[in-house]
Amino acid sequence: MAEHIRFLPAGTDGLLVELADLETTLTLLDALQADRPDGVLEFVPAARTLLVRFDPLIISRAVLIDTIACVDLSSRSSRYGETFDIPVTYDGEDLNDVATHLGWSVEEVVRRHTQATYTVAFTGFAPGFAYMTCDDPAFDVPRRQSPRVRIPAGSVALGGKFGGIYPTDSPGGWQLLGRTPLKMWDTSRDRAALLAPGDRVRFRKMATGAAVSIADAPVAASQPPISPSNEAGLVVTRADRPALFQDLGRPGQAGQGVSESGALDRRSLMEANLCVGNPRGAAAIEIAYGGFAVRAERPVTLAIAGASSPMTIRAADGRSVLAPLTRPFALDPGDELTLEFPSEGIRSYLAIRGGFHIETILNSAAMDTLAKVGPSPIVAGDVLLPANEPASAVDPCRPVAWSLPKAGDTVTLDVMLGPRTDWFTQKGLVTLLGQEWQVTAESSRIGVRLVGVEPLERRDSAELPSEGTPLGAIQVPHSGQPVLFLADHPLTGGYPVIAVVARHHLDLASQIPIGANIRFNAIAAFDPLIRETDR
Repeated sequence: MAEHIRFLPAGTDGLLVELADLETTLTLLDALQADRPDGVLEFVPAARTLLVRFDPLIISRAVLIDTIACVDLSSRSSRYGETFDIPVTYDGEDLNDVATHLGWSVEEVVRRHTQATYTVAFTGFAPGFAYMTCDDPAFDVPRRQSPRVRIPAGSVALGGKFGGIYPTDSPGGWQLLGRTPLKMWDTSRDRAALLAPGDRVRFRKMATGAAVSIADAPVAASQPPISPSNEAGLVVTRADRPALFQDLGRPGQAGQGVSESGALDRRSLMEANLCVGNPRGAAAIEIAYGGFAVRAERPVTLAIAGASSPMTIRAADGRSVLAPLTRPFALDPGDELTLEFPSEGIRSYLAIRGGFHIETILNSAAMDTLAKVGPSPIVAGDVLLPANEPASAVDPCRPVAWSLPKAGDTVTLDVMLGPRTDWFTQKGLVTLLGQEWQVTAESSRIGVRLVGVEPLERRDSAELPSEGTPLGAIQVPHSGQPVLFLADHPLTGGYPVIAVVARHHLDLASQIPIGANIRFNAIAAFDPLIRETDR
């Protein structure tokens, strides 16, 4: 029996494969993982889609589509796991709304939720977030019209036909039923994610004193960047906002629900490292909006790239000189370097010759602010130690620093339409490409929240089953005001993505300040393809 598969563009290096149902999706995932095509970087499975990230220099989109279309889906996958009892306090903000939508009392919602059995289908959104199907089909509720900026860790929620538990404080649009004290993600455990595909979950009302089948292991503390008292480094004397260690991130970890994360402006990170002779991807300090200062306790060689901040070196004898951008410079013991609010851009990257001494998690020193994975944020009083790793010669002849956007500027970003462009009317598409979108103060490393005079018009208000979201995705909640996903974005989301920022403009997108405006320029038409495969 032939089955239709729909292939949707998802950015420069992404392909969204749309299938008939969850069972077919997991079958395709297992087949591709068993015989991974050359050039495929990672998979993000979802309700009835599989997001495939690939290297366009190794495999073309057309060849990848032909390869996937040849996969035999006739033998379905079966998955089995453990069973967990999850204690819940049913006091969620949306409990009454869920009851009203389902036509039940609150007591009936709680009773049926605790009687149901949930099965983990896939993970995503954030490390430890499990999308669970329910054996009670009545649990089918729409997401909120506009997602919350912060949902507390441990929140038990419903979204469409799925149930889930938020592992960390994060944005989200699911309906909140209650909360559990269990930690869904804990790097001190052998398996950091409590729940894995195939596991079964039964929720238990905490007031009944139901037994819990797993010990609540303590959280493994991230190693702070603070030195022992007998070691010298850089003393952080000012940090108006916590700074973050960042490198090139954790690529290929989507199977654990972990996004790539890493430096938002990768070009600037690499330039700072090249200035001081480090490997391109060495960990550096990402400083947002300036307001940061360090004092050297030993001779060091530093470089800064990215946002154009006024940078001053104040020597121990009181003399002051300006520090250069994208050029190496030295500090002697007692010298203090200060970065003020940038005139252009948002984020600066501070590299030290030989790199920083910092613990890694999953082979990276990047701090993922959504997943809460990585070294602790850097605050005033911390001492940052040099790692003294081998380095090549400093490079004082790097290219001149490039211009970055200022508040009030209008910046044009190239986008590729898809994967869900057809969820919007022609008017909605014209609005996306013809209107200026202002960057709001609610923006972060997770995403840039935009506002426009005219919201994006959808064809209907149907719910989109959760699916993979690539870096640079322009996701549109029901409000019609889009969010541009940056490095710490959730792996999966439940709102349609109208377009994806082209790879060559992702660094620029991360440097657009609050109050600046964005115009989107489509460089490729929306071109979905339908193929057939054996079932």
